[in-house]
Amino acid sequence: MKRNLHLLIIDPQNDFCDLPPAYLPAGESPALPVPGAHADMQRVARLIDQGASGLAAISITLDSHHRIDVAHTTFWMDAAGAAVAPFTQITLADLEQGRYAPRDAAARPRVLDYLAALERAGRYQLMVWPTHCEIGSWGHNVHADVRTAYNRWEEATLRTVQKVSKGTNPWTEHYSAIQAEVPDAGDASTQVNSAFIAELRKADRVYITGEAGSHCVKATTEHIVEHWDQNQLERLVLVIDCMSPVSGFGEQHDSFVRAMRERGVTLAQASDVAAELLDNAP
Repeated sequence: MKRNLHLLIIDPQNDFCDLPPAYLPAGESPALPVPGAHADMQRVARLIDQGASGLAAISITLDSHHRIDVAHTTFWMDAAGAAVAPFTQITLADLEQGRYAPRDAAARPRVLDYLAALERAGRYQLMVWPTHCEIGSWGHNVHADVRTAYNRWEEATLRTVQKVSKGTNPWTEHYSAIQAEVPDAGDASTQVNSAFIAELRKADRVYITGEAGSHCVKATTEHIVEHWDQNQLERLVLVIDCMSPVSGFGEQHDSFVRAMRERGVTLAQASDVAAELLDNAP
């Protein structure tokens, strides 16, 4: 009997890929390249091509931001009114003590509330990233090899790759495809994506990979695990050779992988997944 095998690719977007020159249009470059991501995406593309007939579903998540966003450099200034460097962490105390401030002074009360809620949650501190995955930009687009491979799968199977957008609310970080770090009561897109969880639960196996293992793969997988049958976590499979950490966050990536293995999530290489998909082919 054919099994329902679902591939979930987290944020396979140009802005996260360390693309070689041949992949770069004139005037473009990735905003937040993850070392190893281009090779990861090539492995993902090969996996789709090799195992296409055994795949029942493919979903991708798309980090989707506005230019002005609480986690972008465009939002912030320091005490002297100067720009804040990318990869700066900002705490509630930093804001209260005036070390950093929103460029729009009217945003300060909302950001104070946000940072307090973020720190109560205890998952992340606010990170100021380079402006990335701006909606409509080249950087927001899917890596060319991955898109070409899943287009072939769509045409062969007459199915559609599901695209799950996250990050359009500029007032909260949204690493996870399941929910924002601080859900906004007035914005359903930041709250638990129950429909997507229900779709994933239909699968016999969900293969999870993408970029970056230290952040969006980590956050998405943790939230899926939270909403999954705890006696069936082996149905979730982390494809560990198709994901990489943001530079400087290797330990966060490694500790996440260890924690998922200890919880019962399956770890696999792309070659292992390809073999399962081929076994599931009609």
